[in-house]
Amino acid sequence: MRKRLLVLAAVAGLLFTTTAGTANAYEPVNIVHTERVQAGPYGLTVGFSTWPLKAMQSLDFTFIPDGGIEGKSGTLTMVNPEGGQNRKQPLVRHPRKLEVWGLDVRSMPRPGEWTLRFAVDGPAGAGTGELRALPVLEQPGPPMGVSWAISTLPLIGLVVLVVVAWRRTRSRLRGGELPAIG
Repeated sequence: MRKRLLVLAAVAGLLFTTTAGTANAYEPVNIVHTERVQAGPYGLTVGFSTWPLKAMQSLDFTFIPDGGIEGKSGTLTMVNPEGGQNRKQPLVRHPRKLEVWGLDVRSMPRPGEWTLRFAVDGPAGAGTGELRALPVLEQPGPPMGVSWAISTLPLIGLVVLVVVAWRRTRSRLRGGELPAIG
């Protein structure tokens, strides 16, 4: 009976230490730049985890209405530089900063001046507002095609190596030679 209790206590201890380590594994959201938007009766602070924004670069967005998010709901529509709209999405709690709305690890797909369109509904009624001319710079690093070409070089080398080895082994087996074992 003592052994069982000891094993059970050890398992519980491991679960506790593993859970605590996992909970602290995520870094908090660091906001380095903010912009203000007036959506009807609601002031909204839009926060960015990197600034300036660059295309295809992951970042966190936070959306903080004055007075907090309790009792309020909203939607976000992202309008690209050409005027095309992404689908309207509900404003939900940021997964690592639960007291505000936000988007976790998102990127802007292309450079240009974007618009973030907000619709907020709450105790003071409904309101809409826009953050216009949000500058998104060119993607950092080499163009995507060059990156993909460079990253496939090891795969091409591996395929060549397998083909050469296969041809050598096949020609030895045809010639009557058996590979040495051991």
